[in-house]
Amino acid sequence: MSTDANATAPGTAPEPLVLSRREGAITRITLNRPRAINALNREMFELLDAAVTTAVSDGSAAILLDGAGERGFCGGGDIKQLSGPGGREILALEYRVDHRIATAPIPVVGIMDGVTMGGGIGLTGHASHRVVTERSRLAMPEARIGIVPDVGGHLLLGRAPGRLGELLAVTAGEFGAGDAIALGFADSFVPSERLEQLGAALAAGEEPGAVCARLAEPAPVPELPGARAWWDDIAEPALGAAHPPIQEDPAGAALRLLAALDGSGSPLAAETADTVRRMCPASVAITLAQLDRTRRLDLDLAAVLADDLRVCSRMAARPDFAEGVRAQVIDKDRTPRWSPASLAGLDPAELAAILAPLRPEEPALEL
Repeated sequence: MSTDANATAPGTAPEPLVLSRREGAITRITLNRPRAINALNREMFELLDAAVTTAVSDGSAAILLDGAGERGFCGGGDIKQLSGPGGREILALEYRVDHRIATAPIPVVGIMDGVTMGGGIGLTGHASHRVVTERSRLAMPEARIGIVPDVGGHLLLGRAPGRLGELLAVTAGEFGAGDAIALGFADSFVPSERLEQLGAALAAGEEPGAVCARLAEPAPVPELPGARAWWDDIAEPALGAAHPPIQEDPAGAALRLLAALDGSGSPLAAETADTVRRMCPASVAITLAQLDRTRRLDLDLAAVLADDLRVCSRMAARPDFAEGVRAQVIDKDRTPRWSPASLAGLDPAELAAILAPLRPEEPALEL
């Protein structure tokens, strides 16, 4: 997810990692690290925060948020940087930016063109106007690297129809434009060839909702809702209201789900079970607990982000996160050695400590 910053010619100053400029009636903010699919680091969050501050105070009618390059809007956070010293402070800065975009007093139009995952969804998934294209590829892939969905992802996953949020979370599932709209991650499908026209209309002062509606087309037929026909019948009995809150026994809930998948006799369920077994076991259990908590308590974005800082920073301190970064980003062998290696080996006391209330030495999230 992360590579070196943009290359520049010898003797020339590098371009800013976030470009912010006034275009007519709007401020256009562009993530500018295309060689790394605009992977987000501390400097970018600081630049984003400053750009949003300026836009909401200089008379801009709206913000257009997009990414440079052909590969995508944003592949997520720079996990090499997040796994190093100061990771918790970077997460807190990221969540403040996500919340500022979500609560901005002017409309924010987020363009999820191409790869939009993890931290990229944090920036656009809570915006007032969320646009996808035929090239959009979304995911919350954190269970693949030993942490859990953050940036308010559990709020979006929890609002997805049925138990599809759990399916995406425990498989690090990827989805396209039609599913993004059907699941509530996006609002409008605008073909990529019309994005320049969209930007020009916004710069000319056209109201963002009207622009998106005028340039939108019917979205591709979603695929994921069809999975409810088999998935919900498995996941609901394993995870639903018949059981105590999952936070009380996350390992037990994860094992119930896996046993239900194994016992269903469905080839799709068997394939899903194999995928879950490749994810970090602690990530699977903790994300199920956080999704359940978000739904049961009807948490808003601010509360979910506070949970994210508390839980994700603790997950990031575990050896599994370093191992996930090694396997996916450094060595790229895609064969992480999780500790424990399976859901059956999870320590209930460790999971309880990860989910415990904020400790005195842990600063609260200030939004």
